[in-house]
Amino acid sequence: MKETINRREFIRKAGEGTIAAGAVALAGACAPGRTAKVVVEGQKDDSILETGSMELRTNTNNNDKVSLLGYGCMRFTMKKDENGKDIPDQDDVNALVDYALAHGVNYYDSSPVYMQGLSEEATGKALSRHPRKDYFIATKLSNFSNYSRAASMKLYNESFEYLRTDYIDYYLLHSLGRGGVENFNARFVDNGMMDFLQGEREKGKVRQLGLSFHGNQEQFDQLLALHDKYHWDFIQIQMNYWDWQHADGQRNVNADYLYEQLDKREIPIVVMEPLLGGRLANPAESVANRLKERDPQASMASWAFRFTGSYPRILTVLSGMTYMEHLQDNLKTFMDFQPLTDEEKTYLSKDIADIMANYPTIDCTNCKYCMPCPYGIDIPGIFAHYNKCINAGTFPQSKEQENYEKLRKAYLVSYDRAIPTLRQADHCITCMECIPKCPQSITIPGQLRRIDKYIEKLKQGTL
Repeated sequence: MKETINRREFIRKAGEGTIAAGAVALAGACAPGRTAKVVVEGQKDDSILETGSMELRTNTNNNDKVSLLGYGCMRFTMKKDENGKDIPDQDDVNALVDYALAHGVNYYDSSPVYMQGLSEEATGKALSRHPRKDYFIATKLSNFSNYSRAASMKLYNESFEYLRTDYIDYYLLHSLGRGGVENFNARFVDNGMMDFLQGEREKGKVRQLGLSFHGNQEQFDQLLALHDKYHWDFIQIQMNYWDWQHADGQRNVNADYLYEQLDKREIPIVVMEPLLGGRLANPAESVANRLKERDPQASMASWAFRFTGSYPRILTVLSGMTYMEHLQDNLKTFMDFQPLTDEEKTYLSKDIADIMANYPTIDCTNCKYCMPCPYGIDIPGIFAHYNKCINAGTFPQSKEQENYEKLRKAYLVSYDRAIPTLRQADHCITCMECIPKCPQSITIPGQLRRIDKYIEKLKQGTL
């Protein structure tokens, strides 16, 4: 019932020729390693995608050899079905997964809430076409809205069905932190789910049990204190060169503190938001120019990925790659991986991050947890447009600004083109449904009102 595609066949389907590859044995806690060299037959191009090798890290809990680049399965492209409903473009998903697997990416992270509930099924369809031993599946118990045991068990059991697997390699308690231990107890202890999941870990249905964290330092310390009782096999944190020392302290924690605490306990780390929702891949022009001066050939994303990957306790770095060019560019960074020097890490987390602090962007990472909005507002799209204009230096600020009128018209035109009229910020009725869903704890209605007022001033010429 399942079509199994061998390595030679699926790399041909991905359009890159045929390959032969293997893996070398590794040792050490999240120790760096390499896959065997990938060799493409019949092509003269000797680029990294054809001759490079994926960086592997060893999980000393169970000796898994995990690719340093992990696939975040939350941003696959969507299309309309015959009834006009949004569904994943499965052919596109298959092609991306095939190509990623062919180039050594073996960690795939999903959730019942990603892509409006469609991620696990799309990911399962793509991965199940390949031998199960070739990849690791990560997914989550995302029981945000209903803490009951029945609802939690339903999510757990459906994950196996949608992902087409008999076991889950890396299972996370999703988005812990806000609400502290009280919230943790309500979601996982009082309903018996922690006892159940520990039993499932003993049986091997869950091979590694961990959590993803969003919150402040006190909440992190509370959850980490439970390590002796529950033994967190791994923890997923937000880490990038901005958050290393510039987190706001209330909604998230400086990543240098998170890393230090996990490292000294020898807990493997999975990194989310290495690009800060894409903002580090498309920084302000002044930032981009400085990085280009250092290395004209390096992409902005590669700097951010190399920062996170340069820390040895990191098991894998997740990236939600929507398009083939994203995947290929990221592969160039993680194949024959080159760690940053200590000076380069400090340059990014101190000098570059200090420059970025002068730009008033919204801390949206485009995770889309807030979607769908019950009133159809494109929340992440509105924030992305706003942030993009700030980073590009095309943000109209006042009539005294040089080229103000040109910038004003350009902003209004680009806003209308990016966001359909009925999905713009002025349609927010402050229903507040989005607020508890946001892992960044953004006051979404307040930010939408601020943007709407700003746009109205632009229209009226009263800024």
